[in-house]
Amino acid sequence: MINKTSLAAVAASLVLLIASGCAVSRGQESVGAYIDDAGITTLVKSRFFEDKDVAGTSISVETLNGTVMLSGFAKNSLERSKAETIARGVKGVTSVKNDILIRP
Repeated sequence: MINKTSLAAVAASLVLLIASGCAVSRGQESVGAYIDDAGITTLVKSRFFEDKDVAGTSISVETLNGTVMLSGFAKNSLERSKAETIARGVKGVTSVKNDILIRP
């Protein structure tokens, strides 16, 4: 059962998120788009950490309007291409820009 304090905390968090203006500063059209992009980024990163071939700590993920930008370093071309494949497989991703550099 949800108590009033928990409900108030969730409501306050939502108000802060909406009022923060993050979507405007990123050049997106709506808060909903910002939330969708944040969810995509989180899901891509979590899938990196679940995969034994991808070093999730060495690859940065940013999402803007469904386009995922990958940057950072990979140990080899397999890791680089696997990271891109994982990102493409996430629901909501419209395209992937892979700027991961290979560093042995």
